[in-house]
Amino acid sequence: MSASSSTWALPDPMRAVPVNNPALPAGWAAQPKWDGYRALAGRWADGRVAVRSRNGSDLARAFPEIEEAVRRLPDDTAIDCELIVWEAGRLAFERLQQRIHRRGAVAARAAVEFPAHLVAFDLLRLNGSDLTGRAFAERYGALEALFLEEGLVAPWSLCPTTTDPKQAAGWLADYTAVGIEGLVFRPLAGRYVPGGRGWTKYKARHTTEAIVGAVTGSLRAPTTALLGRYDDRGRMRYTGRTTTLGAAVRHALADQLHAGEAGHPWTGRTFSVGWGSREQLSVHLVVPEAVAEVAVDVARDQAGRWRHPVRLTRIRIDRTSDDVPLFGTAP
Repeated sequence: MSASSSTWALPDPMRAVPVNNPALPAGWAAQPKWDGYRALAGRWADGRVAVRSRNGSDLARAFPEIEEAVRRLPDDTAIDCELIVWEAGRLAFERLQQRIHRRGAVAARAAVEFPAHLVAFDLLRLNGSDLTGRAFAERYGALEALFLEEGLVAPWSLCPTTTDPKQAAGWLADYTAVGIEGLVFRPLAGRYVPGGRGWTKYKARHTTEAIVGAVTGSLRAPTTALLGRYDDRGRMRYTGRTTTLGAAVRHALADQLHAGEAGHPWTGRTFSVGWGSREQLSVHLVVPEAVAEVAVDVARDQAGRWRHPVRLTRIRIDRTSDDVPLFGTAP
């Protein structure tokens, strides 16, 4: 039953739980997992629009081009989508982060310099009708029809969706190079449960090598490792930090560590607790000679640093720094 514009609100977003298997299950649909901000966008019959983040923050003021795009929706309509920015042929999450606190004229200039896009993957409400109780297959079909009937174009984009396992596997092979993080799986018969976790997600990872340049904890019991790679000018550049080390890896790494000397390439440098954080880590510089094999995802910043913590799988005593890819090299 339809409800007036004054009695509905954007719901809490439905979530996905991680899985280790990239295969598309029977009876499910696959969509690319975008490296951006999750967004819920809605337009009310009285002309109001809203673009909310996963935690409910207002995104419209920072992205005026997106706010204007949402005004193209029919009355009393809500869409679940991803807010992204493309730059130089790949997704640029750092541009989103740079824009998130801009307002007014500054936000308007950023919209021209680094325009954002909305990738729609689910339709929650249409012309006053609540669709969350319907099957995903029906909701996505209505979303496709909405794009055709309303002529939605950039910055709107319809998320590709498939029920073909071979096509889903092909997306993992082809799309990760431009920053697509993996796949999200949604049951075709599943309803939309606000705040629920009826979806799954697979994040693509690659195995590569890096040099241990510093550690947290201590040299005898390292907690995490800070990793580097040499660039084409022979400078060792910071490329990322590991997750908390497991016991076996911690012991293997400790056997390879020696305190860094005054000429260490990172002498005087500080490191943040996390990507985008201002909190500083307490680290111990080590001689940059231990080579770590790490599992990384595709999310990286413009310079080529890994944006998410990586998992150290083993210490490669059979490798030297000359065997490690250069800084900025994609896996």
